[in-house]
Amino acid sequence: MAVKNKNKVRVIPLGGLGEIGKNITAIEYDDEIIVIDCGLAFPDAEMYGVDLVIPDITYLLNNKEKVKGFFLTHGHEDHIGALPYVLKEINVPVYGARLTLGLVKSKLEEHNMLSNCTLNEVKLGEEVKTERFKVEFIRTCHSISDACALAIRTPEGVIVHTGDFKIDYTPIDGKVINLQRFAKLGNQRVLLLMADSTNVERPGYTVSERVIGENLTKIFSHAKGRVIVASFASNINRIQQIINSSLFYGRKVAFSGRSMEKISTIAMELGYMELPKDQLISVDDIDKYPSDKVTIITTGSQGEPMAALSRIAYSNHKKISIAKGDLIIISASPIPGNEKLISKLIDELFKKGAEVIYNALEEVHVSGHACQEELKLMHTLIKPKFFMPVHGEYRHLRRHSLLAEDLGMDSKNIFVLETGQVLELTRNSAKKAAKVTCGGVMIDGLGIGDVGNIVLRDRKHLSQDGILTVVVTIDKASFTILSGPDIITRGFVYMKESGDLISAAREVVKVEIDKCLESKVKDWFTIKSNIRYSLGGFLYNKTRRRPIILPVIMEI
Repeated sequence: MAVKNKNKVRVIPLGGLGEIGKNITAIEYDDEIIVIDCGLAFPDAEMYGVDLVIPDITYLLNNKEKVKGFFLTHGHEDHIGALPYVLKEINVPVYGARLTLGLVKSKLEEHNMLSNCTLNEVKLGEEVKTERFKVEFIRTCHSISDACALAIRTPEGVIVHTGDFKIDYTPIDGKVINLQRFAKLGNQRVLLLMADSTNVERPGYTVSERVIGENLTKIFSHAKGRVIVASFASNINRIQQIINSSLFYGRKVAFSGRSMEKISTIAMELGYMELPKDQLISVDDIDKYPSDKVTIITTGSQGEPMAALSRIAYSNHKKISIAKGDLIIISASPIPGNEKLISKLIDELFKKGAEVIYNALEEVHVSGHACQEELKLMHTLIKPKFFMPVHGEYRHLRRHSLLAEDLGMDSKNIFVLETGQVLELTRNSAKKAAKVTCGGVMIDGLGIGDVGNIVLRDRKHLSQDGILTVVVTIDKASFTILSGPDIITRGFVYMKESGDLISAAREVVKVEIDKCLESKVKDWFTIKSNIRYSLGGFLYNKTRRRPIILPVIMEI
């Protein structure tokens, strides 16, 4: 393989193309591989019981000796969340900015891995060198501090990966995107641009985060009782603005939700968030203060059933309950697929007597991703020879490729890839190559990869039609039924109200077993198969449902 790929840079996206989340890209030259990000995705509605999805890193495992490190663009879950699982298999150095590594450190501590891992803090503007690569970290703006782009110098040319970004001229922390550096790189010839495509369908510019702060302060001025704000825990700049508005009106601040408490603690310890200690209170103490002097910052902006805001809304939270006059602000936009959950949550909050403000009513959220005009500026500054859109579903990647064409780029130099498809580059050429192994590995509880398509199919089947267990005891000597058949159902019918159906089903099973015994069939597998076939047909004719049927034969 080394001979075949000599003098070629191979860009290998192992996640993040044609999907939202699970961002990870390997860049290979000769005997070295560096990896950009290592994120997870959250399961869709068809992944019953699955907690997380991480990328399939079979390619990296097969080339483990080549991998020199992970280089992180920022600290969101879809860019760092898979690291604890992947570092167990490939323990190489991790490079990132201060806050990013602070969040990674917390995740590794949870997995009892911190002492075995090497985390290298990189200041934005600095460069990390390997034998084949030089990786420069360039400051950008996003919905989390310390976001950066990467300029990767390879023997064939410079590759620029923007990471998630937007162009905000008035960021909350005052640290603006380093457009001068992108312009300088553009004047030095960039071989390939890999740019964020998440908001490519939106025209214009992304609103500055500072506008949201002004709107929050205005909303706080009308609040008569407690203010409860739900936001993404990782959006530290947003949380800081909520804190600022609270302090302006003399409110104490409490954090609710595991991730909110953890990330806010890390951000304050590292100096990315400011909140005087005497203004921070525990959720246990909120009832000790007047309602108009308390702000609660919580998780649950996506209506997640187990998140703090949902537990508050449905009266399942042990320490917080909605009181008439509470003002709830949902400072986030719905992730596609979560709209129904959020709608139900808002309805429940209104029923409890709260006033609810969300993005459809007031501008209380802005995206952290670049819209069309910001993407155009990035393309114009960098002037790449080749372009590969990243971070988005296929329609986003395709739309981004058309945007590049509108800016005058030759369509032959634009590559819309699928996850696993390899792009091979030289100084003067680029072409798609064969795909490598890719996909998703499902995390279910403590199980990693032990849930596959067959298990998901069974879970879907169970969720739709339920399960029916048939238990029968057979005498081994006389080959006769000693007891049963007994039938137990879950998720199929309520047995007390469907006694006639269950009795008929029991008779169908008995007839089928008698046939097998009379025919001297002693193979339990055959008897079980016959039970499934006959009973399955009977139940479908009666109910038009196909429950999972589990025959259990006990031999005495």
